[in-house]
Amino acid sequence: MFDSVLVVCAGNICRSPTAEYVLKNKLVGKNVAVSSAGLTALEGKPADAVAQQIATVNGIDMSEHQGRQISTSLVAQNSVILVMEQRHLSDLCTRYPEARGKTFLLGKWIGDKEIPDPYRQSQEAFEHVYTLIDSACSAWQKYL
Repeated sequence: MFDSVLVVCAGNICRSPTAEYVLKNKLVGKNVAVSSAGLTALEGKPADAVAQQIATVNGIDMSEHQGRQISTSLVAQNSVILVMEQRHLSDLCTRYPEARGKTFLLGKWIGDKEIPDPYRQSQEAFEHVYTLIDSACSAWQKYL
């Protein structure tokens, strides 16, 4: 089994922090560390306000989140890396070849679905993305 999961998107303020906190909530009681980072992170920034609001409505508190950039050490110290889009998987494995074999789409177990970026889009876009993330995290539960 995996003992650490890194969730990655682009800016690390919408999708990956949402998935990080949803996964943490679903894995309570399991000894799995979950964190997130971005390929082009908005370092030090809180999670997007709309993402936080939708998470809060669903019982998830993301108020502690601060965006951070992916790094060699983050790739090395996590046993599985979950990304939002096929493009993220390619970019990540190009930059960090050692990530090959442990990097997967978050939507792998829900038909290899990509999770679209809701940044600067409507509330409905964020709600749709939250639903996809929640489904994908539920599907990953049995593997983590």
